[in-house]
Amino acid sequence: MFPKPDCNWNLKAGLGEGPVWSEAEQALYFVDIVGCLIHRLKPGGSGDAQTSWVAPARVTFIVPVEGGGFLCGCEDGLRMFAPETGLFGPLHQVEADLGENRLNDGYVDEAGRLWFGTMHDPEQAETGALYRLQGFGDHPMPVLMDDGYTVSNGPTIDPALKRLYHSDSSKRRIYAFDIDADGGLGKRRLFAQLEHGYPDGMAVDVEGTLWVALYAGGGIARFRADGTRDGTIDMPCDNITKIVFGDDDRRTAYVTTARKGVAEDVLAAKPLAGRLFRFRVEVPGLKQNLFRA
Repeated sequence: MFPKPDCNWNLKAGLGEGPVWSEAEQALYFVDIVGCLIHRLKPGGSGDAQTSWVAPARVTFIVPVEGGGFLCGCEDGLRMFAPETGLFGPLHQVEADLGENRLNDGYVDEAGRLWFGTMHDPEQAETGALYRLQGFGDHPMPVLMDDGYTVSNGPTIDPALKRLYHSDSSKRRIYAFDIDADGGLGKRRLFAQLEHGYPDGMAVDVEGTLWVALYAGGGIARFRADGTRDGTIDMPCDNITKIVFGDDDRRTAYVTTARKGVAEDVLAAKPLAGRLFRFRVEVPGLKQNLFRA
């Protein structure tokens, strides 16, 4: 039996996304892409502290940086962000020649490298790609690792298996790649083909189970390392965008959701779309890695 998710932030995110757990702050950060917002939740015994910042553009993911601050994926590139001041650093453009593309999801591996994807914003052309970024200087140079995606999503890594997971949401496909110590990838192979819902953000727990948010699928699917389905956690709304494990034991799952594109009659029946949820799990997730600038 899976636990019942609880709503722990009653916001109405247009496209809640990219939750990450800050070990240093013992806080959850996530974004609202549509609202150009960054949110922070600090769980506490007397109540959760909630803070929000307005970003200079649609912000698609946020990851903590070694030494402090955060690296944000914005619709057209990368920016540094300092919560103490609310200020954003200068924009470092990505795919400036592809005007209909934008950045989407991101993940930091054990070596401190950023893996992130781009997507075709109208979700029609296969112009999206997967990139790797090692270090962040005045002119960061992401390395193209794979391409041919319409909606690139959910990069995450199982370090025990030396395996990277990545999906093309539009095709309902989750892919797997072998990954070496230098960040090189083997050949893309199909890990799972979904029939219901679209694979969005993903996370791996310490036992190697892959947890996949199902956009338009109303839940979170679990997969064993061999690709077999291992149950679904039902959620009280349809558009589930990403899951991350947090708190001091990494056994609280935090889940972002979205209201974007949901019809009014559906919202009337499922009014919790766009909220932040959490539930407890038996097996902890992997530790949040820091981007090494």
